[in-house]
Amino acid sequence: INGLAENTGCYAALVNAKGKMESDLFAYRLAEEILLDFEPGLTDAVKARLEKFIITEDVEIADVAPHFGLLSVQGPKAAEVLVELNLPVPKGIYTLAKTEADIYVANQPRLGSAGFDFFVPVDLLDEWKSRLIEHAPLCNEAAFERARILATIPRFGQDFTAANLAPEGGIESRAISYSKGCYIGQEVVAKIDTYGGLNKRLCLLRVDQDDPIARGTRLHRQNPDTKEWRDLGVATTWAYSFALDCSVILAFVKRKHQEPGTEFRLGDGPARAILVELPARPA
Repeated sequence: INGLAENTGCYAALVNAKGKMESDLFAYRLAEEILLDFEPGLTDAVKARLEKFIITEDVEIADVAPHFGLLSVQGPKAAEVLVELNLPVPKGIYTLAKTEADIYVANQPRLGSAGFDFFVPVDLLDEWKSRLIEHAPLCNEAAFERARILATIPRFGQDFTAANLAPEGGIESRAISYSKGCYIGQEVVAKIDTYGGLNKRLCLLRVDQDDPIARGTRLHRQNPDTKEWRDLGVATTWAYSFALDCSVILAFVKRKHQEPGTEFRLGDGPARAILVELPARPA
């Protein structure tokens, strides 16, 4: 964050002393402030964490959620929508531009392809939502989730939680620095990078049934020697992919069982899940 130029941002993991997740977030450096964008419902926890370590800095942490709403346009033609609306098109990922109406436009590919977020003053929110719908289809949550899952993009609070280490969610290449100075949780994260030892990781699997798979459903494999069924993972999110013509899930899978093509039994069966090679796109 110290290295960010004005109106640029990054993706980051906020971890505790044990390396466990407290939140993931996008940090944007503005002229005189840093804007943090993270999952709803975490404001008090993130604010308390940051305030705990404010000692001599002249800084104030404020909740701006009551003053701004978030709209998002995602997909390969997202930039064309901005042009049609006479909005600025930030070029680099996580860069921002501000309009005269105090709308912040961020280059934010939330689904792994192309996309932009709009931080809009609440009194302009309905107007801009209507304008966006004129130029881009309104996406429902199920379609968004389908694309997110196929891109294997975890959601904090759903696919990984405070019980998880950041690398278990597969976000370390985007959200973790192994070269910056000391930070809380660095020792644990650095040890994982140096010595390995990650016991599980979030993976994408195809499922041979169309019915939804409940979060928390266990993944089992049979030991070929003892014939015993071993618990080797847990499902976090389900969706039906029309592109793949099958159900898909994100699930944590234990080490040594993450090879593409590995087959698991879901719960007590008979549904089966097969681990697929990443990434799988499009939605």
